[in-house]
Amino acid sequence: MHIQINTDSNIEGNDALTQQIEALARDTLDRFSEQITRIEIHLSDENSDKKSGTGDNRCLLEARLAGLQPISVSDQAATLEQAVDGALKKLKRSLDSTLGRLNNR
Repeated sequence: MHIQINTDSNIEGNDALTQQIEALARDTLDRFSEQITRIEIHLSDENSDKKSGTGDNRCLLEARLAGLQPISVSDQAATLEQAVDGALKKLKRSLDSTLGRLNNR
């Protein structure tokens, strides 16, 4: 499972942030690692640093599955960590549902 992290111009992408998010993604999605070929994580600050507000940090996840269409989910929250956590939980539920249906066939 390859993980690619992209940030917009309002978020400083550093090694510590990358390692933290990769570790969280691997821990959350470990049981699907055989089916997932790549995960793209897009982090953005919707309101940028010029305005403050709640729910302006966004995490968009796209999971590419072997032999299947990609699955995309997103979440917005007050902090980047909350947005990533929320998006990972949504992706986990979606993968449970999608792969569960395939295994029942």
